[in-house]
Amino acid sequence: MERGASGEPKSVAGAGPSGAAESAGRSRRAAAGRAGDGGTTRARDGGTSRAEDGEASRAGDHAGGLHVVVGAGPVGTGIARALAGQGCRVRVITRSGSGPSGPGIERTAADASDAPRLASLTEGATVIYNCANPPYHRWPALWPPIASALLGAAERSGAVLVTISNLYGYGPARDSLGADGYDAAHPMTEQTPLAATGHKGLVRAQMWRDALAAHQAGRVRVTEVRASDYLGPGASSVLGDRLVPRLLRGQAVSVLGRADRPHTWTFTADVAAMAVLAGREERAWGRAWHVPSCPPKTQREVIDDIARAARRYWPGGAQDPGGPEPPMVRNPPSEPVRVREVPVALLRAAGLAAPLMRELTETLYQFRADFVMDSGAAQRTFGLAPTGWDAIVASVLHWYLRPGDGKLRERAEGERASRRAPAPR
Repeated sequence: MERGASGEPKSVAGAGPSGAAESAGRSRRAAAGRAGDGGTTRARDGGTSRAEDGEASRAGDHAGGLHVVVGAGPVGTGIARALAGQGCRVRVITRSGSGPSGPGIERTAADASDAPRLASLTEGATVIYNCANPPYHRWPALWPPIASALLGAAERSGAVLVTISNLYGYGPARDSLGADGYDAAHPMTEQTPLAATGHKGLVRAQMWRDALAAHQAGRVRVTEVRASDYLGPGASSVLGDRLVPRLLRGQAVSVLGRADRPHTWTFTADVAAMAVLAGREERAWGRAWHVPSCPPKTQREVIDDIARAARRYWPGGAQDPGGPEPPMVRNPPSEPVRVREVPVALLRAAGLAAPLMRELTETLYQFRADFVMDSGAAQRTFGLAPTGWDAIVASVLHWYLRPGDGKLRERAEGERASRRAPAPR
């Protein structure tokens, strides 16, 4: 169990590399773990699988192996930096070759759906982390070849495949559990049936079924790390760029669905830490896991929490814990914050011209009813706890407010520069 000195569960994001050497020193056989929807055992035919052959040739230290991270969003970047900090060799693959930099991190440009190229780049890898994020409105076309290429690369290299996923595969609570919503009495667990009927949920569910079938056939070792809607620095989220800058300027904000339904939010750093742990822990293989997350909060509660914390940064408020420079905001957040719910009809009308808005209607059920995720399995199995809520809120604010880190500061400086520029004659 990963616990602190006091014996209390450690936060996911604070979980260090303890146990990595022990785990790596064990045989790298594929675990006969439980699948996401029930207990299963890998099939064996008396011979050795390709994954097992790879294990024998790669029985060295986990920390010294090659870790391949596909995708460099907030989670992929967090995984790469955490691994590099543990002394691992990290290769980050993105289409453009961008991504985090630093000692131990190599950046490579490649198309994740190019199976031969991906197989070459993952040769000898210890773990492959699927953090890819194709355009939201093109999932049905782009995800299948990417998932297939990654699964094939893991099978050929013998690497563990860790896929970062979400909760779309479960579909609405009415279809999976026969309930009106995923409330506290009917939360999503890893055993909740994959009952999605929308095309994005179907894509995600099929990706896991294909990976799990390959694991059960002894061809590869896989695990899936599922998170709810993200909160965290740089996260593309319903409570991210479209909301926080307006809130910090004292403006009203608009939310999808209902503002007052309980909803689980997952910290991006906790996703990254859970993925790193899942890649090295045999107990994690062969099933899906929910990332340890804080108790649910409504959208209105999250907004009020961010606003309340932001007021400490405003001149005249409490001392700014991040440094002496003032935040680049126009007005302190209003009290209370004005929260509007976007009408469904307006969302559908916007979807006629904007593909992204059109896609949001499929998952609107997640915000119109309770959407509670139970992450107790990972917390009990690995002795973990989610990062504290106040720390999560502080990290979001620092992303938008602090010099060199936040988007809001960059935008504000750009606006000031444009105001200083001479007017055209």
